[in-house]
Amino acid sequence: MTSSTATMDNNGSHDRGSGCCGFGGSANWSVTNIVAMVIGFVLFWPIGLFILYWILKGRNVMDMRSHLAEKWNRFKGNETTEASGTGNQVFNEYQQTQFDRIREIKDEIKERARRFTEFRFDAKRRADEEEFRHFMDDSPS
Repeated sequence: MTSSTATMDNNGSHDRGSGCCGFGGSANWSVTNIVAMVIGFVLFWPIGLFILYWILKGRNVMDMRSHLAEKWNRFKGNETTEASGTGNQVFNEYQQTQFDRIREIKDEIKERARRFTEFRFDAKRRADEEEFRHFMDDSPS
């Protein structure tokens, strides 16, 4: 009998230590995941490849939708959605106050940038007026 690095855990599934292909977790080869991967490859091969990567990371395909929605909301800047709630009301209130504080800081930065742009425009106009006056004073009539 040959020795193997795979062992059985209490749930009856195989534990392969560091994971498949160096992905750092045991792959999650459930029937649902395999079917989703096959359908993904049939529809459009990059989708199937992404699902394969997801499975190799040890994640469940059923969790993919909420994870992608969270990433999409973070990308779009909508970090304060109902789905991102933790269930802890005090923490959610704290998180909301932090988001509000960040929003205020962003608004302040935008306002300062607007004022600085106006200042630069006015400074350029004053410099142009000074240059024009100097030109008019030096030029013969």
